[in-house]
Amino acid sequence: METAQRPTYGQRWHEYNLGQTLEESKFKELLFELCKGIEEPLQEMGRPRAPLADLIFACCSKVYSGMSGRRNQTDMREAVMRGYLSRPVHFNTISKHLERAELTPYLRQVIEESAMPLRAIESTFAADSSGFCSGVAGQWMKAKYAKRPEAKMITWLKVHVMCGVKTNIITSVEVTGKWESDYKYLTPLVEATARNFDMKEVVADKGYSGVSNLRLIVDHGAAPYIPFLKHTTENHWKDKTGLWKRMWGFYTYRQDEFKARYHARSNVESTFSMLKRKFGERLRSKTLTAQTNEILCKVLCHNVCVLIRSIYELGVEVDLTTKSEG
Repeated sequence: METAQRPTYGQRWHEYNLGQTLEESKFKELLFELCKGIEEPLQEMGRPRAPLADLIFACCSKVYSGMSGRRNQTDMREAVMRGYLSRPVHFNTISKHLERAELTPYLRQVIEESAMPLRAIESTFAADSSGFCSGVAGQWMKAKYAKRPEAKMITWLKVHVMCGVKTNIITSVEVTGKWESDYKYLTPLVEATARNFDMKEVVADKGYSGVSNLRLIVDHGAAPYIPFLKHTTENHWKDKTGLWKRMWGFYTYRQDEFKARYHARSNVESTFSMLKRKFGERLRSKTLTAQTNEILCKVLCHNVCVLIRSIYELGVEVDLTTKSEG
C-alpha cells in the first residue's frame, strides 16, 4: 500500500537570511515610522511629559530586546543618537507609563496600522485565543474547611487575536481575563479587521460556533468556516434567514471541501507560537493595565517582524505614511 507523500515547502534562503540579519535595524526603523504618526494629546497642566511616540517606541524596544528596563538603557541612548527618540526615556518612565490606561488605545491604533501594508495579500483570516502567564502569585480561594490548605494560582490573561493566514500578521486583538468566553469576542475582532481589510473567508474553531457569529461574518462579506458542535442539528437555531441550515448542510455533507478550507485555521496556532517563542509568554508587569499594555507591545513587535519578513521574502513595499481612513 502506497503512503501519501508529505508535501514539502521550499525556503528562499537568501531572502530569509537578509530578513534575519537585518531585522534589528529594520525593526527600529519601521517602529519609528509607525510611532511618529501618533497625535500627541493636549497637556494643559503639570510637568511636561514624554511624547507618546517616544513612550511606545521605548516600550516596544524593551519588549523586543527581552531585557529589563535598566539593561535596555543602552538601546535607548542609541535610539536618541539615530533620531528615533527625541530624548532619552528612563527605565522608571517606561514602567510608569505601562501602567497608564490611556496608552492602550494608542497601542491598538498602531497595531492596526502595522497590519495595513499587507492588505493586498491577506483575504482569509483565522481567530483564536491563548493564555499569557503574569507570573504573579495570587489567592485563588481561601480554605472553606479547617483541614483544607489555602490554594494559590498563577494569574493568566487571555489574548484573542485575528490574523491573516498567509503572513501571520495580527489584524486585531483583545485582552481579557482567563475565564472569558471566546464566542463573544469574535465580534470586535471581525469588526476591527473589516475596517482595514477586504475579508473573503474567516476560519475559527468550535468555540465560536453560533448563528450570531455566522451572521456577523456573512454581513461583512466573508464566508465563515466554523465547525459545528456534535449536539447541533440543522434546526438547532431558529434562524429565519436559513443561514444556519445552509452552513450546517455544507459542514455535514461536504466534509472534504470544508476541511480543505478549515485547514487554514492552523495558521493562528503558528501565529501564537511565533509570538510566544520570540517575545515570551510570561509577563513582567504586575498590574492588569500594565500587563495588557505589555501584551499589546508584544503583538506590535510581532507585526513589525512580520512586515520585515514580508519585505524581503515576498517583495512587499511597506509605506507606513498611509494611515487608515476613519
